[in-house]
Amino acid sequence: MESAWTITQVGDGRSPLIVHVPHAGTWIPDEARRDLLLDDVGLDAELACMTDWFTDRLASDGLALADASAAVIANRASRLLIDPERFVGPEEPMLAVGMGAVYLSTSDRRQLRVEDPGRDERLITRWFDPYAAALTALVDQTLSAYGWAVIVDLHSFPSSPLPYELDHSAHRPGICIGTDPFHTPTHLIEAVTEAFAGSGWDIATDTPFAGTYVPLSHLGRTPEVTSVMVEVRRDL
Repeated sequence: MESAWTITQVGDGRSPLIVHVPHAGTWIPDEARRDLLLDDVGLDAELACMTDWFTDRLASDGLALADASAAVIANRASRLLIDPERFVGPEEPMLAVGMGAVYLSTSDRRQLRVEDPGRDERLITRWFDPYAAALTALVDQTLSAYGWAVIVDLHSFPSSPLPYELDHSAHRPGICIGTDPFHTPTHLIEAVTEAFAGSGWDIATDTPFAGTYVPLSHLGRTPEVTSVMVEVRRDL
């Protein structure tokens, strides 16, 4: 089975740190591309809006500059194929704008795919589930080796809200720190804040986006899995 992700060990490999880069990729397999209702120009424009450009480079270059070790798991597929950070089911809030695990709408609220639950299920089985399993296995291996795991969920966001966003009035700082009440301890928030303190950029928590990625098998039940989202505003 072709993988839609890469896992790269940076440094000497002895670290509980996992850097997750879910939205930097642009690849879409041909069979999935045929289901998208956009022409090539429209698809390029949508990718320009929805891709977290160069966050994979931010991960690798940042670790190198810090002389730090981590496992970097990066999605090489576009989130227009599947979005690995969505819930599969009615609890996903982005279903309200047609952007669950399989997007039916574009960033400007146009139709991206026709509704087809069978196709969506095939995409989930083929792409979403293996990705989630690989990331879960990486977290499990890290827990086994170190007794704990630290996930940094790395993203970027535009300086102005896109039409699909649920809250257009939300503050858009230079750095958004996304948290989970169970998995993001205070010391992790403080560490991220300190890391950006000298940048001169505004730093805020859970705005314009909130939360952070934790594998479902550990969500709300494994305190040794800690996680924090770092979102960099793209104009910076």
